[in-house]
Amino acid sequence: MAELRRFSLVEQAADQIAARITAGEWEIGAKLPAESALAAELGVGRSTVREAVKQLRGLGLVEARQGSGVFVIALERSEEWEAVLRRADIDDVLEVREAIEVKAAELAAGRRDSRDLTRLRTTLKSRAEAEGGRSDDTLVDADIEFHRAIVRAAHNPVLSELFESFAPRIRSAMLDMLRMSPDDRHRHDQDAHSGIMEAIRQRDPVRAAAVMLEQLESDRRGNEQAAVAAD
Repeated sequence: MAELRRFSLVEQAADQIAARITAGEWEIGAKLPAESALAAELGVGRSTVREAVKQLRGLGLVEARQGSGVFVIALERSEEWEAVLRRADIDDVLEVREAIEVKAAELAAGRRDSRDLTRLRTTLKSRAEAEGGRSDDTLVDADIEFHRAIVRAAHNPVLSELFESFAPRIRSAMLDMLRMSPDDRHRHDQDAHSGIMEAIRQRDPVRAAAVMLEQLESDRRGNEQAAVAAD
C-alpha cells in the first residue's frame, strides 16, 4: 500500500479507505481494521485515520458502534448528495454553515466539558500558528479542526454527522475564498475565533452564537467583495 504524502492527508486517507470499501475489500456489515492497522497501511497517524473515518461516516459508508468498532454499512457513496455538494456555491455553503455552526456554538456554551475546552484551546493554537504561515491548505485544515471541536462540544451526534458530511465542501469553499480574496483578509480573523471560544468557556450561549454568526457573515461579505472585484 503506497503511503500518502500530499495534502490533505485526511481527505486522501478517506478516499483510499472508501475506494477499498467500494472495491469490495470489506462487505456490508464487516468491521474495519483498527485505527492502528489502517494508520500503518496508509502511512499516516491514527488521528488522521480517525478524522478520515468521520468523513466516511458523513458519506454514509460506515458507522461507529460504541465499544465494538467501525462497520461498513454501504458500498457506494451517495452520488446524489455528492452532486449537490459539488454544485453548491460559496454562499450556499456559508448559509449551511450558519445553520449548523451557529447552533453548535450555542449548544457548546451550555454543554462543553473540560475536555472540550482543552480541545478548543489546542485547535485554536494550531489555527493561530497556521495563520502565521503561507500555506492555505494548512490554515484551512486547522480552521476546520477548530470548528469541528465546537461541533463536538455541542454533544449532539446528529449535528456532528451533518458537519462531517459537509466538511469536504466547507474545505474547498474556504480554499476558494482564500484564493479569491485580494487583501488576504480571510487569513487574519484569529480574534473572532478566540471570541467564540471565550464565549463557550464562559458558558454564554447567546454570545457564542452571535460571535459565530458574525464571523460567518463577515466571510460572506468578504466573498461578495472579492466577487465584485473579480468582475
